[in-house]
Amino acid sequence: MAEDDDTKIRVLQSLRGKICEAKNLGSCSGPNWLRDGCTFCTISLDQEEVYRTKVFEKNLSPFYGEDFYFEIPRAFQYLSFYVYAKTVIQRALPIGKVAIRKEDLSKYSGKEHWFGLQPVDANSEVQGKVHLEMRLNEVITDNGSVCQQLVVRIIECQGLPLVNGQSCDPYATVSLVGPARSDQKKTKVKKKTSNPQFGETFYFEVTRSSSYTKKSHFQVEEEDIDKLEIKVDLWNNSLAQDVFLGETRVSVKILRRNSIHQAWYLLQPKGNCKTSKADELGSLRLNVTYIEDTVLPSACYERLRALMLKSPDVKPISASAAHILGDLCRERYEAVLPMVRLLLHHNSLVPFVTAVAALELENTQEANTIFRGNSLATRCIDDMMKIVGRSYLTMTLKPVLDEICDTNKSCEIDPLKQKDGDNPDANKENLQQFVQKVFSSITQSSVSCPPIMSDVFRSLRHLASKRFPDDPHVQYSAVSSFVFLRFFAVAVLSPHTYQLRPHHPDNELTRTLTLISKTIQTLGSWGSLSRNKLSSFKESYMYEFFKSFQEEKYVEEVKKFLDEISSNVSKGSVGVEDAVVLREGEVQKRAQGRKRIGKNFKKRWLRVTNRELSYHKHKGKEPLCVIPVETILGVEKVDDNAFSRKNMFQVMLSERPLYIQASNCVEVCDWVEVLGQVSRCNPRRRSHHHPSAYVSGAWLCCRGLNESHPGCKPCTPSLASLQLEIDCDRETERIFSLFSANYSKLHKMEDACSSISVYQGPQKEQEEYSLFTIQDSKETFRTIRDIYAVLEDLRAQHEATRNALGTAKYGSQENPIVGKGC
Repeated sequence: MAEDDDTKIRVLQSLRGKICEAKNLGSCSGPNWLRDGCTFCTISLDQEEVYRTKVFEKNLSPFYGEDFYFEIPRAFQYLSFYVYAKTVIQRALPIGKVAIRKEDLSKYSGKEHWFGLQPVDANSEVQGKVHLEMRLNEVITDNGSVCQQLVVRIIECQGLPLVNGQSCDPYATVSLVGPARSDQKKTKVKKKTSNPQFGETFYFEVTRSSSYTKKSHFQVEEEDIDKLEIKVDLWNNSLAQDVFLGETRVSVKILRRNSIHQAWYLLQPKGNCKTSKADELGSLRLNVTYIEDTVLPSACYERLRALMLKSPDVKPISASAAHILGDLCRERYEAVLPMVRLLLHHNSLVPFVTAVAALELENTQEANTIFRGNSLATRCIDDMMKIVGRSYLTMTLKPVLDEICDTNKSCEIDPLKQKDGDNPDANKENLQQFVQKVFSSITQSSVSCPPIMSDVFRSLRHLASKRFPDDPHVQYSAVSSFVFLRFFAVAVLSPHTYQLRPHHPDNELTRTLTLISKTIQTLGSWGSLSRNKLSSFKESYMYEFFKSFQEEKYVEEVKKFLDEISSNVSKGSVGVEDAVVLREGEVQKRAQGRKRIGKNFKKRWLRVTNRELSYHKHKGKEPLCVIPVETILGVEKVDDNAFSRKNMFQVMLSERPLYIQASNCVEVCDWVEVLGQVSRCNPRRRSHHHPSAYVSGAWLCCRGLNESHPGCKPCTPSLASLQLEIDCDRETERIFSLFSANYSKLHKMEDACSSISVYQGPQKEQEEYSLFTIQDSKETFRTIRDIYAVLEDLRAQHEATRNALGTAKYGSQENPIVGKGC
């Protein structure tokens, strides 16, 4: 978070969910080509595609199973899911869509729903808003008679869609429509803009002329005003055929109350939109969670932040605010994440995890069940590994998983599941090779293990040995239960979830990854070295397969690996680090050194590894240019008006910037993030940049004449450490929301503390109180009272903020009128 955001109120949006499956696509009346085609699904913010599933072969009820998560960096009206069919001629045609208004997303939050697909046609694909002014004038003609004029001023539009990745060439038609008339006028075309400034005024007669002496006061005839309306249509000027962008209709009778009306209107589809009958086009099962965080200025969170950060020092730990939050949100796995991120940012996570792990071990009776449950300690460590271990997973597993997925060799060893023509021996050999490669990648990766993970693992070893001093192996099982079972094995099983693969694997590949994951779990498990690990397999085929790994060398390699990742020895880099692809995809790149705006953009395949940035003519081709990451001086977004293109960013180099256009608003954030991460430690990173372009001898942003001027705007702070990547104010706001949502449970916990104190023990507790961990009722009671005070303070801050901002007037830019539509 930039420093200048500390005093601002921010509204941050994010979306997570899953595209589960489709059913009976076009089964009722679909064309024949649909039955022979392939299908895929996309996600769009209004008309901007931000996500696409892989293509499924000839299946009218495909199971997509693809998870998605992204920050939403701009305002939007609709979240839409499109299902497409790809025909023999490779042209993607829409089957149908699910469009959900932003205001309705909360209705479906966190639960799966079946949605019927609706038709897709050009006249229904709209976005943006238009600013209009209307007034009635009384005009005296040369002969003294009076006629009435309707004056319509189209001021501007905002948020019109991109056309082929570029801003459109919009114009508007303004029509006065009635039972017996349709007068139309047209604005000038505005070039390459999604936010055109029109500022044009049009005049329409709305009543017949009459004698001025007979009608000294303007009065519109009742039948006229009720039937007349102004229709504004937005179009993109095209060489072939103009493209409809949206419309709005405003009844003239709105001027009966006020002689002047000015307002913003959301653009709507044309009035002839079609709807389909239930399940006519098929249906789509979705799980969608939209989150909107209103983040107050940083000073508002000081008390809650301080209360949470002192948690590691509270004795007993169960009386701390962080532990209480974990108790309240026990059934919500994701609720611990903001707390983990906050503690992580302030270097307080390791002592907190150590304390809650010690508390859990007090209640663990057998060494072979250590850290097996879904406790606060295991949830915190799981989240910590996902946050700090993302790059570690990428470096360790991505190359070998890419090989497994791309070669897609048959590895089925279950005789009941093998296909005709399968060679059992070849399948077994393929699986052995893949398991060996994954195992070697993991056990040789200790040098890349993040230091904070090592700190936690070292603490777990010490606690486990102290709790079970007679078991020499428990120190290893304490670590292996996390790093193998909850980290590497899970990532192997679901690589798409950890951004190791772009899509959910197909059924055959999922089966291969399942077999590899099961074997890795068993190889890494350390319940007891004296126990035969073959006994952990119920399936006879896995029993036979694992015999080939029953060698002492595998035990020694696991032990050596666990020793290394849980030691306090500084891990120096060994040899030259292999290049690992962190992100790649198609972009539009501007030729460097060009002076003309909007020209010389070409499609290129951009590729970022931990060592270099390169671009290629096509995927898999030799690079046209290679840029070492240590030469990158900064990565920043570029203003839309710089090249009349959206979603632009620049990679700052010593000579001149490299300008790149991403596919959509989500991808531009992803590119900036990954490039910022790989270059964050570069010593020559710049402190300022130009957010626009140098054109015709001047910078468009500051009008500076010197092309080598370092910049007019501060750069995003260098992400020199993990902590700076965490937005603490946002995480604290989410903690406030969690406490507020569980206020009734907090009150019950307070009652439990009172009950225990009054009756001098837990014997008088109600059954529901057993859900809480209360070691010291008085200390816990004090913390709960502190939480109440902090919540009350923050509620007052939010209320004051709402009152200060007020509710946007209906028809304002922030709250436009939803005009007539289909």
